[in-house]
Amino acid sequence: MPAFWNRLRNRLRTTLAPVPDIPAERWLATLRRHPFLAALSLPDQAKLRALSALFLNGKQFHGAHGLEVTDAMAIDIAAQACLPLLHWGEPREALGWYDDFVTIVVHPGEAVARRESRDEAGVVHHYTEVLAGEAMERGPVMLSWQHVQDAGRSAEQGANVVVHEFVHKLDMKSGHANGCPPLPAGFMGTSGGRAAYAAWWAAWEPAYAQFREAVIKAERFGADWPWLDAYGATSLTEFFAVACEAYFVNRERFALEFPGLVPVLDAFFRNDHSSTS
Repeated sequence: MPAFWNRLRNRLRTTLAPVPDIPAERWLATLRRHPFLAALSLPDQAKLRALSALFLNGKQFHGAHGLEVTDAMAIDIAAQACLPLLHWGEPREALGWYDDFVTIVVHPGEAVARRESRDEAGVVHHYTEVLAGEAMERGPVMLSWQHVQDAGRSAEQGANVVVHEFVHKLDMKSGHANGCPPLPAGFMGTSGGRAAYAAWWAAWEPAYAQFREAVIKAERFGADWPWLDAYGATSLTEFFAVACEAYFVNRERFALEFPGLVPVLDAFFRNDHSSTS
């Protein structure tokens, strides 16, 4: 746990003082490292700073393989993790979307996870998977610092590992992730949950099908690779997370590539979430 936030948490255990702000010089350094954060309006930057401070007060960082998670690293991660919650009302209520876990494990580089799968014949296959990040249901979030610290540059490609994993956490909020998080009441002018989810899938399913087809053409026939990370073609769950990365860090290019998804994501991320369908 970074030293500054350790001191903060210890002080809050014995006092009822309000959560202090992130020091200005550290916050400005985070903005300089992340142009997509610096591009936010000044009121939005102030809201994100308050959200990030509360987030840091409620989470614990663990550096794997001897990595020391500094205050600057923790603030960088917090700011990007809180970006999807920016327009979701009062900070404490908004952060309730991340209340199913406390620990964030930061690896120096990519992590190798052991996996197993069972085929149709019932045979279990063991394999390894290289990960830049992972969000676990009702469990911690793992991030590769190698990828996190590259966020300023990788935004040009619409990539952001922190947004990706924390959007998975939103998707998991109603149970197993499937590419559709809990939707707010009245989503896109609908009345009732069934209509809200129908509106969601009416936009996402054709966009995913078109994107998957473009990736297949690139893989098999040498067509141009799509701009969005091809990993999004593996499932609707991953397509949602990959699309959200680009939506938050390179909205202009994302709007050119997926104009039909922008109003749906705006309706989800820029409206009040005090109640869901």
